[in-house]
Amino acid sequence: MTNENNQTKKFFIYARKSTDSEDRQIRSIADQLAELRELAKKENIDVVDTLVEKQTAKKPGRPVFAEMLKRIEAGEAMGILAWHPFMSTPTFNFSVNRVV
Repeated sequence: MTNENNQTKKFFIYARKSTDSEDRQIRSIADQLAELRELAKKENIDVVDTLVEKQTAKKPGRPVFAEMLKRIEAGEAMGILAWHPFMSTPTFNFSVNRVV
């Protein structure tokens, strides 16, 4: 995908599944990745990397997510394609604020 300046839209795919309870998560990691890859292909988005995190929500911090944000701040990608747990479709966000 290109923006109005014909620059390629580079995104990370990020999938997460809580290790707290298997039956509470709506989408498996494999399902999330399949949907997000399909969206990236449909929207002609350049996927920089695919990142997966499996961690309990009871423990603070998400190291994979934190590292991904650092990579976005460094300019490696401009956004994240992620499955929103409260929606029935994947989402992507073009508005990423960079720390300069």
